[in-house]
Amino acid sequence: MKSILISGLWLLSIVYSFGQLPIVASGTLVRHANFPSKFVEARNIDVWLPAGYSVNKKYAVLYMHDGQMLFDSATTWNHQSWDVDDVATKLMAAHQVQDFIVVGIWNAGQHRHADYFPQKAFELLTDEQKAFVSRQLKTAGRATEAFQPNSDAYLSFLVTELKPFIDRQYAVYTDRAHTLVAGSSMGGLISMYAICEYPAVFGGAACLSTHWPGIFSMENNPIPAAFTRYLSAKLPDPDSHKIYFDYGDQTLDALYPPLQQKVDMVMAGKGYTAASWVTRFFPGNDHSEKSWRKRLIVPLDFLLTK
Repeated sequence: MKSILISGLWLLSIVYSFGQLPIVASGTLVRHANFPSKFVEARNIDVWLPAGYSVNKKYAVLYMHDGQMLFDSATTWNHQSWDVDDVATKLMAAHQVQDFIVVGIWNAGQHRHADYFPQKAFELLTDEQKAFVSRQLKTAGRATEAFQPNSDAYLSFLVTELKPFIDRQYAVYTDRAHTLVAGSSMGGLISMYAICEYPAVFGGAACLSTHWPGIFSMENNPIPAAFTRYLSAKLPDPDSHKIYFDYGDQTLDALYPPLQQKVDMVMAGKGYTAASWVTRFFPGNDHSEKSWRKRLIVPLDFLLTK
């Protein structure tokens, strides 16, 4: 495994076999290339350290999915990025949030949907419903054979392989209160799944534009009901966890408003209040990094507030 360091505005034009290196506007980026796992495909891990990072203090840790989309639009497939380093730097400079680092976990391309689809919710479907989901995902080009989520293995990688490495390698708090997870779309689903499956590990989850349909059509779609059933059974204790949801109403996000409202009913019914849960609606926002970049400050302020 190879690590590569990029700091400030250094301009590196070399393109490596594992992807062009992002340029960050502030802080330092460390790449752990082709991070090995016995659970999932090897993938890049990009760790962002804020300016002034010191081994003599401790930092909270934000694990973020789709790590190749987080820092530099010049390196992404759609020329958009979250610009997480910019948003985080502004919040920390204003002393609004705890100091934290970001661990960007690259997705595995064609395996992304399987890695991020909550497995135990899928198992609540009947065989006929699972076959329906497989047909829909094949049509959408997200599967080539019978669909089977791999998210339990993905979370095993995150919790038993990656987190111990980060805890050893960096000056971070290792407890639940300082360990957070975030993502958008399918990344929102896996963030929700992570805090439900590992409530002793993750204290907060940010789920932006959560892809509650699971597929790409709502006609005869059994998946949202399975997700709400799963959440009703598995939501962690609201006294020790924070969960953030949001959604827009354009492009793919247009499917989300009625689905998120049903999830919100589950949250309220399980005892979540404004202290432990936020759902925000952003009219006019679409399903893209440019939208998530604009509103990232909201979940970070909620989850990491001092």
